[in-house]
Amino acid sequence: MEETSVEVKSVSFIRFFVNGHEVIVQDPDPEMTLLTYLHHHLRIGSKTGLTGTKLGCGEGGCGACTVMVSYYDDSKDKIKHYSVNACLAPLCSMDGLSVITVEGIGNSKKLHPCQERIAKAHGSQCGFCTPGFVMSMYTLLRNNPSPTQEEMEHTFEGNLCRCTGYRPILDGYRTFCSDYCPCKEGENGNTAEAPKLFDATKFIPLDPNQEVIFPPALKIAGKVPPLSLAIKGPRVSWYRPVSLQELLQLRNTFPHNKNKDQPQYRLLMGNTEIEIERRQKGCTYPVLICPSHVPELLELKLTDEGLLVGGSVTLSNLKDFITTAITQLPSHTTGVLQAVLNMLKWFAGAQIRNVSSFAGNIVTASPISDLNPVLLASGATLNLQSIDGERVLKMDSSFFTGYRSTVLKPNEILKSVVIPFTDKTDHVLSFKQSRRREDDIAIVNSCMFVRLSNNDHKTVEHIRMAFGGMSYKTITASATESKLTGRKWDDNLLQLSLNSLTDELVLEPTVPGGMPDYRLSLALSFFYKFYLTVLQQCNPQLVPPQETSAIKEFQKAPAQGSQGFKQISSSGNNTIGQPKMHLSAILQATGEAVYTDDLPHYENELYAGVILSTESHARFTIDSSPLEGIDEVYFVSANDVPGSNDGTGSGKDEQVFRVNTVTSVGQIIAIVLAKTKAIAQRYAKEVKVNYEKLEPVLSIEDAIKKQQFHPEGKPAHVKLWTGNTESALSLSEHVSEGVMRTGGQEHFYLETNACIAIPKGENGEMELIASSQCLSDMQHWAAKALGVDANKIIGRTKRIGGGFGGKQTRFSPLSSAIAVAANKVGRPVRIMMDRNEDMLYSGNRHPYKGIYKVGYTSKGKLTALEMELYSNGGYSADESVPVLERALLHSTNAYFVPNAYLHGKVCYTNIPSNTAFRGFGGPQGMIIMEDAMDRIAYTLNMDPVTVREMNLVKEGDETVYGFKLTDCHMMKAWKKLLEVSQYYQRRDKVKEFNKDNKWIKRGLAIIPTKYGCAFGYNVLDQGGALVHVYKDGSVLISHGGMEMGQGLHTKMVQVCSRCLDIPVSKIHIIDTATDKVPNSSPTAASSSSDLYGMAIKDACDQISERIRPFKEKDPSAGWNQWVMSAYIDRINLSAQGFFKVDYSGINWETGKGQAYNYYAYGVGCSEVEIDTLTGDFKLLRSDLIMDVGDSLNPAIDIGQVEGAFTQGLGLFTMEEVVFLRDGKLLTTGPGTYKIPSCNDIPIELNVSLLDSTPNPKAIFNSKAVGEPPLFLAGSVFFALKDAIRSARTSRGYSPVFDLWAPATAERIRLACEDKFTRLVDEKMKEKFKNVEERWNVIP
Repeated sequence: MEETSVEVKSVSFIRFFVNGHEVIVQDPDPEMTLLTYLHHHLRIGSKTGLTGTKLGCGEGGCGACTVMVSYYDDSKDKIKHYSVNACLAPLCSMDGLSVITVEGIGNSKKLHPCQERIAKAHGSQCGFCTPGFVMSMYTLLRNNPSPTQEEMEHTFEGNLCRCTGYRPILDGYRTFCSDYCPCKEGENGNTAEAPKLFDATKFIPLDPNQEVIFPPALKIAGKVPPLSLAIKGPRVSWYRPVSLQELLQLRNTFPHNKNKDQPQYRLLMGNTEIEIERRQKGCTYPVLICPSHVPELLELKLTDEGLLVGGSVTLSNLKDFITTAITQLPSHTTGVLQAVLNMLKWFAGAQIRNVSSFAGNIVTASPISDLNPVLLASGATLNLQSIDGERVLKMDSSFFTGYRSTVLKPNEILKSVVIPFTDKTDHVLSFKQSRRREDDIAIVNSCMFVRLSNNDHKTVEHIRMAFGGMSYKTITASATESKLTGRKWDDNLLQLSLNSLTDELVLEPTVPGGMPDYRLSLALSFFYKFYLTVLQQCNPQLVPPQETSAIKEFQKAPAQGSQGFKQISSSGNNTIGQPKMHLSAILQATGEAVYTDDLPHYENELYAGVILSTESHARFTIDSSPLEGIDEVYFVSANDVPGSNDGTGSGKDEQVFRVNTVTSVGQIIAIVLAKTKAIAQRYAKEVKVNYEKLEPVLSIEDAIKKQQFHPEGKPAHVKLWTGNTESALSLSEHVSEGVMRTGGQEHFYLETNACIAIPKGENGEMELIASSQCLSDMQHWAAKALGVDANKIIGRTKRIGGGFGGKQTRFSPLSSAIAVAANKVGRPVRIMMDRNEDMLYSGNRHPYKGIYKVGYTSKGKLTALEMELYSNGGYSADESVPVLERALLHSTNAYFVPNAYLHGKVCYTNIPSNTAFRGFGGPQGMIIMEDAMDRIAYTLNMDPVTVREMNLVKEGDETVYGFKLTDCHMMKAWKKLLEVSQYYQRRDKVKEFNKDNKWIKRGLAIIPTKYGCAFGYNVLDQGGALVHVYKDGSVLISHGGMEMGQGLHTKMVQVCSRCLDIPVSKIHIIDTATDKVPNSSPTAASSSSDLYGMAIKDACDQISERIRPFKEKDPSAGWNQWVMSAYIDRINLSAQGFFKVDYSGINWETGKGQAYNYYAYGVGCSEVEIDTLTGDFKLLRSDLIMDVGDSLNPAIDIGQVEGAFTQGLGLFTMEEVVFLRDGKLLTTGPGTYKIPSCNDIPIELNVSLLDSTPNPKAIFNSKAVGEPPLFLAGSVFFALKDAIRSARTSRGYSPVFDLWAPATAERIRLACEDKFTRLVDEKMKEKFKNVEERWNVIP
């Protein structure tokens, strides 16, 4: 359809302010986001680009891109502030607004309190998420300078952190809150006398009068009617009408064509869906119409019938209005409003709610829309309008005509909705169950409305039950509704309802979205909750006391806790043992910290758009002809590799660019280069890849069946043994067998893989600046691909925005491809992967299957263990065999087993190559062992704590691989935690609670960990450092480790400070580079402080020895003079340090040896509460004790314990990697893959570092801390199992049962077998032949 002009006065430029500076953009590109503009186009003075606002996901799901937007509301004479996701916000939508970024509120020379408190409270580790948290908090304070802690936590619903575990962020920011009271418990929840990680009394006070002022020019402009916008970009036009008539004319000209072959024109407000479709699916909408300034669509008012909500009203404004309204209206009228509010409470994060429109949520017609079930159940009135006139509809089941389609005519808009008031006999309740409680889409949602007779308050006059997630659209259970009308609200009605809903809502086993049995059981559980609620509202006496827990509302107190560590008195320049702030925390909090993609663009630089395979196993051909003749667009493939395209990757079985076949989704086929990211990605989608599909092998079971194992051609069969297992099992009093499964886990570092390749123009030299955990591997693999020696390639990293193992080996194939591209064009080439690309490409933690047979005595003492492990390695060997070795070495966890045979294999499958991840196989091996211990305890009807304690390792015990334990602190940590957690007292309380509550159950568990510290391959246990002392006394350190949030650089500066006896302020680290320290091992295995601390000490000792004569000659002269004197005397003030760990390693032929340098011990105790009807749970309390030796820095070490624990919490409870049956990965972003949020951490979290456990085998008696604490989260998994067990045994089911990790809401619910799950199971078996077949595959 041709564009026809609309006769209005319009302009084609936008005017807004950024950090107080006026910005005018002529003809802005409607496809450009605010974030892209801020990063690459904004020019303030001589500076181009503000990079403090980060791109974390591009979906509005992580909050790293949060900025504050403000506008003047003339009708209320008020300036309003709200947070938005800059990655979604269209640049064109900024007209007339003020934007404040993290750079605009303060800098490292003049900190804003929001920046200072997150930094000094140790709430910034890798720092990539930090600006987003700062800006969310800043926005809250601009609206409310004295929020409550609950309000503070809610403001972070749209912000994710993968490093800290959230506690230090919340602790720093709760000091702003009106209900924060350090006088009661001391900062951080400690007693007043306990050592503190930070001193809140020294924080800069918040002064609301000192904030950035709203631009007066915008306030003046806000008092006059706005002009329409008509902006024509290269591919997309943007219209912003300012009147209803103009909007209707535009909609008539550019209708919503339902035929996909016609141009697709869209209305948008927050761009929360269209931007994701554009970015990820390549959708193009030639015309975008933004109705944000149409007064009629912004109406929000109470009428005689109910609440009238204009179509453009944002969900935040609606939430605030309803919250106020229900306090002023008669309570019996607010039933539907309460149901809407209940949905909005868990709807997305604040940033999304602030821009998403009410009408948009309705007319997108998502089958899992949270609001549509409420509107459908309540019969809301829809006011539609077009150029042809108005139309009024009652929302009913006919409104949704199909998947994401409605009865709206192409030229109609949803002008407003009237949400009806309720009568005294009306009862309304809404429900939602998702993978994660906050900021997550529903698995199933529902709203139920019933009107009972005025006469008896028992007879159903009208009932409506609406469901989302039970079909391809929002539906009502109309058949069941008909059966219930006219019946009494009693037990007979309940049974009729359950049977009828089961018949009406049963889903095919292969239904899209999966979980058919869980989804149906949720529908039944929701009705049961509704049934009881209505009974209770009619007459509380009608609900038996034991049933009331079914309708208990979810409530969560603000998080609290304590951090225990040994207070070390500071002594001179020695800061070892002091809780010092991360050296980059201030820069990270102000947005000044530079990450790879923040570096200024080079002249003539090109951006890489990567073409990834979309089939799991196929032959392919590629057609790049669509790119021919396009200026400044280049195609790069295997044909352009000057060296070797084959034999890359740590297993030497990968290709830089795929040739002829792909063996997984996410493999690099080719690269397209262009001047900008948008152009490169657009043309990458133009390249045609034709596939001939081959049969994929996806799961462990399929690989075993087909005998596909790594390494290809010579499968590894890794094994350990001790004693005579076969004989011991035959002689054991008891033998139990079991199977345990653990799922994969996405690393979800906030900074995706990024790299810049810079050809130097001579001798094949090239510099690679990258977010890599192993520069040496990157250097050597790039050199191999380029056909040059490694000395021609320099790798460099300043900091990484999180890694966790995901950037250890998987990074290098990408950087090699970028190096090839740069070599081809002779120009710098840059890439920062989009989140969906990164998750497709980078692989996960290995899924594991463990099959065990365990022998034991009647008292629970272990006698023998046979365990077989299978891991899913994916398409290449990568680190899978070493991961399996560590899994086996940890598969007895912290227990002594006298007779054991442990063996395993790595499965070769057609999924992305799985790789290193924090714990490196250890958590998988340990949880399988803990499953066996759990089975023993409940087979014998014993307390698991008793069984675990009697089998714990002790000093002098020998491991399965023949190593005698020394400095074993396992029992010390165990006893200490039993004491501080008050386990036995709380166990009695849990039992009492469970006896009194039928549907809500609590669980309590204690789990130990024994983690081996070292790589396990002694060739990797070496590290180098270079220390320069300059004439002015300043010191520059270089070492082989990467700073990725773990505080490595901070600790290394502390080590240097102590060794040289100089202030920390004199020491600096610029970056890590291969031309300073060669052949570095990966920054992994929690070994970097051990290796580089000792290497730095070695270098510093050399320098100290050289300076010693000058100190002795003039003891009072001081460091600077001693250095100058040494320089004058021509003494070398530079030293190279080196360290290697002295241990033998394992001989895998004999299964014996010293696997690790030493062990770290820890214990976790967790208490949970589950809703057995939905599988929802909350983590009430966790107590953690970790042995870190003599802590180098308690603040950093406690942060690592909490961060690892929270990552483990995700691994064992909610993080589920989902593959479809054809091998495609579903979980490619925060919309589908859920990591823990700040609402998921323990309500009470107490962390202590075990005292008096010096470790003579590492720098200054310290221990590794990054990976060992992760398995403490196993206590949450087994607490959940304990709670499920209580539910099962109360209904007569066995206490011994299988529960696989992660213990998702689905698995929790289905394990709590009851009359509802039985009904579902029977119906599924009755209706479908192949009940086990599913939509997705468990890899």
